[in-house]
Amino acid sequence: MNLSGIVAVSGKPGLWKALAQNKTGFVLESLDAQKTKLIANLSTAKLAALDEITLFSYDEDIKLTDVFERMKTATNIPDAKADGKALRTFFREVAPNHDEEKVYASDMKKVISWFQILKDMPLFNEEPAAASTEEAAAEKPAVTAAKPVAEKPKPKAAVQKKAPAAPKAPKVNTPKNPSRAG
Repeated sequence: MNLSGIVAVSGKPGLWKALAQNKTGFVLESLDAQKTKLIANLSTAKLAALDEITLFSYDEDIKLTDVFERMKTATNIPDAKADGKALRTFFREVAPNHDEEKVYASDMKKVISWFQILKDMPLFNEEPAAASTEEAAAEKPAVTAAKPVAEKPKPKAAVQKKAPAAPKAPKVNTPKNPSRAG
C-alpha cells in the first residue's frame, strides 16, 4: 500500500492528501467526497504522515502499514464507535503484542476510522514507489567486471586564501550643505 503523502492533521477529522508545499506549510486536500482544500501552517498545525506512524509494542513498534495489511484480511472489523473491549479484542488479532497500556481506545478508533476511509481507494492497494524500485533492482542480474578497476586518487583542490582587507579610511564629519556652514 502506498500511503506516502497521506497525513492526519491535529484538530481536523479525516485524512488529507498533501498536494503542494509552500514556505509556511502544506496545501492539503481531504480524502472525503467534498475534496475540501486546506492550507496547514506548520507553526500552528501538527501533521502526521501515515506511512511513518507506529503503534507502541512490547518489542519493536508496529508500523501502521502492517496493521492495515492485517486489517485487509480480517473478516470482522468492528465499527469505530464500538466499545473499548471489542476494539481491544480486534487489535489483539491485527496488532499482536501491542502495548495495551499505551495504545488507548481513542487510538484504536482512529486507526479503524482511517482504515474505513482508505480501504476503497486505489492507492491503498498499490505498492509504494521505493519498494517497487528495490524489488526491480533485486530482480536484475548482477553484472561483474572481468578485472577490478583501481580508482586513481583525485588531486586535492588548491585552496585560495583571501587577501587581507584594506584598512578603512577614517571618517570625516563634513556638513551636508556647505553653503549654510556659517
